[in-house]
Amino acid sequence: MQNNQNSNIPKESEEQIEQSFQNELQIRRNKLSDLKAEGNDPFIITKFDRDTYVNSIKENFEQLENTDVKIAGRIMSRRDMGKANFIDISDFSGRLQVYVRIDDIGEETFEDFKKWDIGDIIGIGGFVFRTRRGEISVHAKSIQLLSKSLLPLPEKWHGLKDTETRYRKRYLDLIVNPEVRDTFVKRSKIISQIRIFLDNRGFLEVETPVLHSQAGGAAAKPFITHHNTLDIDMNLRIALELHLKRLIVGGFDRVYEIGRVFRNEGMSPRHNPEFTLLELYQAYTDFEGMMELTESLIKDLAKKVVGTDIVPYGEYEIDLSKPFTRLKMSDAVKEYAKVDFNQIKTLDEARAVADKHHIDYEKRHGIGDILNLFFEHYVEDKLIQPTFVTHHPVEISPLAKRSPTEPNLTERFELFILGRETANAFSELNDPIDQRARFEAQAALKANGDEEACDVDEDFLTALEYGMPPTGGLGVGVDRLTMLLTNSVSIRDVILFPTMRPTD
Repeated sequence: MQNNQNSNIPKESEEQIEQSFQNELQIRRNKLSDLKAEGNDPFIITKFDRDTYVNSIKENFEQLENTDVKIAGRIMSRRDMGKANFIDISDFSGRLQVYVRIDDIGEETFEDFKKWDIGDIIGIGGFVFRTRRGEISVHAKSIQLLSKSLLPLPEKWHGLKDTETRYRKRYLDLIVNPEVRDTFVKRSKIISQIRIFLDNRGFLEVETPVLHSQAGGAAAKPFITHHNTLDIDMNLRIALELHLKRLIVGGFDRVYEIGRVFRNEGMSPRHNPEFTLLELYQAYTDFEGMMELTESLIKDLAKKVVGTDIVPYGEYEIDLSKPFTRLKMSDAVKEYAKVDFNQIKTLDEARAVADKHHIDYEKRHGIGDILNLFFEHYVEDKLIQPTFVTHHPVEISPLAKRSPTEPNLTERFELFILGRETANAFSELNDPIDQRARFEAQAALKANGDEEACDVDEDFLTALEYGMPPTGGLGVGVDRLTMLLTNSVSIRDVILFPTMRPTD
């Protein structure tokens, strides 16, 4: 049996670790008190004239070698060699080594510098060089403490033990995990590139209300708040749809909004109650036009932001170079569940086949609802590569236009990638009479206890009665799209401050 050489080394107890941590806290506060007593309070410093980010030095070394620069950042590590130290500092762009020598900055400043801690924020003036080992660095000629870190970074003491701590203390996550920062830089670029793409296609970005007197535009349970001045309950919006379509009625041909929406629903790796939604509407087109736009947008984002149309995600490679697959919902169920809903004509037949396949349904569910339940059970998670699932039942599509050839179905698609919905689009229903009937059917469901059903929106119906042109509409979950393009396993990995239960 192999001997474990470390087996006799005693491990620190939890109490010892906590005591060491508390000692470190006190030492840092004592250092701050000493600085203030000496007239060197770092918190009174208002600015530092940084002229270079550290990654710029690495990327442009040939031009910057032996050139003076001013950089600033957080001390992340230190290697003490007596009268010279190597430290690593981190700024927004990356991490860089700095060489600090007593002969260059002076004995008094060097003695002060030796008392600074990992986590302190400093400013450095010096010249760019390469060490004998070949590492690009800055040789410090001046150094200044800009902010004192009173808490040690987590890697030295408790560490970031689990993902929940990372989400709760995102600021620490960003400090110690540079790849997390990269994810959110990429998220910002995704949103920026969405705007560029749509602006180039003639779309107008608009803003619509967050507070709604009625929740509509999606099947979801709203958050309810109270407006004190008006003395009425209001809903945080669950979608952007109905106000944007009012603008199509008003004469704007192409509009979009990127905004937060709120759904009082469960939480999971794919769901956060507060999330970012892109919705757009284009007059004089249909869901086929929306398919072209959706496919072009996602391919453009992959190339411009990720740099490739073959996107890695976990064990998969998502191929965005090919035309996206198109598949009717009933054909998908026929392929994967071996049930042909085109042959089912009555609700009793639909219920019988659901019972046979152990698909749970509710009394209120029609044939279309049961078809969708089959799709969710048998098909969704099989759709890894980009697939447009089309022609959803009317029962689950209250705002979509009916198919002229199959009036029980709608001109609607959902885009599935990695077994999850990424986009949802319709040929928008612009018949106010049909729309009223569907709203009333939804209101009846709500009266019978369906908290996700919508009310009759009289003002929206009035808008439709003035006339809305044929219109295509699209909704894209920005968070899920970011998950795909950043290879992130949870929606909370792409939301800076996800919803969390309070610790107390």
